[in-house]
Amino acid sequence: MTTASADEFETHRPRLFGLAYRLLGSAEEAEDTVQDAYLRFSGADRSAIEHPAAWLAKVVTNLCLTRLTSARARREQYVGPWLPEPVVTSDGTLGPLESVEQRDAVSMAMLVLLERLTPTERAVYVLREAFAYGHREIAGVLDLSEANCRQLYRRAVQRVGEARSRFESTPERREELVESFVAAARDGDLSGLEKLLAADVVWSSDGGGKVTAARRPIEGRKKVFNFLVGATRTFLAGLEFTAVEVNGSTALAAWTGDTLLSVVAFELRDDVITQAWAVVNPDKLEFVRRQLARGAA
Repeated sequence: MTTASADEFETHRPRLFGLAYRLLGSAEEAEDTVQDAYLRFSGADRSAIEHPAAWLAKVVTNLCLTRLTSARARREQYVGPWLPEPVVTSDGTLGPLESVEQRDAVSMAMLVLLERLTPTERAVYVLREAFAYGHREIAGVLDLSEANCRQLYRRAVQRVGEARSRFESTPERREELVESFVAAARDGDLSGLEKLLAADVVWSSDGGGKVTAARRPIEGRKKVFNFLVGATRTFLAGLEFTAVEVNGSTALAAWTGDTLLSVVAFELRDDVITQAWAVVNPDKLEFVRRQLARGAA
């Protein structure tokens, strides 16, 4: 590949990573997918590529579909809940997040919901919702009929919409609430923690069998509170807690020295926490750890 071609690919890399991440829910796999696309671009006949952006989007989407198909079998054997990898978004890694809709599209809540879709439904939904592709363009990417793409999109919207709840708190209020959770955890203020939990709160932990974590989601304020009390007594002594923007919203990061132990993302309703997703699998924290290390440098 010529220097000019390599430079051209780099102009597309951020958008391609954002597409791959939304499709896969894995930052590491998204990076690998984009690198695979780079290798295909470098070996392709450039005279046959009229529109590089569209060509690359098609390559990345189809590489992701292959990965998603094989991932289904792996995730069925995954130890405990499978959660997406967190990604710091304050540095623009996933593109501009200037509206509620843009932030919602990369939220942990949305990525978890997208796991309910078939790979093709997910591709249609992401291309339409996050990248504003028309149905004709999507049909070209997936080599499907336009009518089929419309049907897949309607089905995806219905399946996601059935379980989707819009955030009612403003971004500022969300940040305040998460900061309050961080402060309560840091200070060991258990009563303060309890007040921040909704009656029907659900806490999900993704340890992947690599570290100690709840194997099933914990449901209800009392059970989640008791879990947090136990965690505070057993694991949290000496930890440092910070707030960081992850997947378009403020999240909690737990550290011991320079080691990142957990990232917890939240969904809020009526000024209380209704859902918490705690990623503690060290493999899934590597990408966000590198991001935070670069930001601190």
